[in-house]
Amino acid sequence: MLAWVESPFQLLSAAEWAHAAGRRIAVAMRLSGPQMETTAAELLRRGAPFSEVTPWVGIPWGRLAEDHDWAVGDGFSGQFRLAVSVVRPQRVILLDDGANTLALADALLDRTPFRRPRRTEGRAARLLGDLAKHRLHTLADREAVELFTVFPLGAQRVDALAARGMSTSRHDFAWTRSAADPLELPGDRVLLGSSLPTDGHLAVSDYLAWVAGQARTEPVVYLPHRRERRDVLAEVGRMPGVKVLETGLPVELVLAGIRRPIELVSLQTSASTTLELLLGGTGSVIRQSTLA
Repeated sequence: MLAWVESPFQLLSAAEWAHAAGRRIAVAMRLSGPQMETTAAELLRRGAPFSEVTPWVGIPWGRLAEDHDWAVGDGFSGQFRLAVSVVRPQRVILLDDGANTLALADALLDRTPFRRPRRTEGRAARLLGDLAKHRLHTLADREAVELFTVFPLGAQRVDALAARGMSTSRHDFAWTRSAADPLELPGDRVLLGSSLPTDGHLAVSDYLAWVAGQARTEPVVYLPHRRERRDVLAEVGRMPGVKVLETGLPVELVLAGIRRPIELVSLQTSASTTLELLLGGTGSVIRQSTLA
């Protein structure tokens, strides 16, 4: 089995799948940002069931050809679309890619186009998407496609996937919780950084005003988003009442070690689902805020 992942959260999902399957797997990780290497190192330090972790730039053609069973982090990726259209895997496990997991399930059920939500694509990308979906449907005819997720797919969607030959497995971060290091934060109120300004969905000035407003209410420990702009983070770090904690790790790995109640505040994010599982039993409170 080869896990091919492109983000720190997908790396964590690969560890959870290997743990649930009771086997060690090889990992090819795309060097998509600085958190990839720090996350891989931390997972190995904690004993993740990886036989090897190899960094890649581009498509690991040779490894994909050698390993006929793939665990894939981003089913919408252009690189995956190309690879699965050229190489013929015998089995594909679709790992978590945040809330895109739900969109991928709907695309495989022909409910939505085979692309990330709210994205427009050119003709070549659409053609590769159709080819990738056809290949996955062909594997599903042999019951060789599985969606492995922490997100609730809903009974209706699970039944529809099963009828199409695709199995689903839901996990609860069993490995992450068992391997977590106890964590003492420099405060009981945590503010999650957001990618909304980076992605152009929110004006930087509005975002900074939101952070400042939260810190005026009560001091906060600020956990930056992995794709947060450095200039934005510098502004946040100068705000009164804000303690920036840069870990180089996904927030799930960091907060799995919480042993006492905290208040976690964020803008809209799929991490609220994952953190509800990881903070369960600690007495912590999770609040999704708005800019109003």
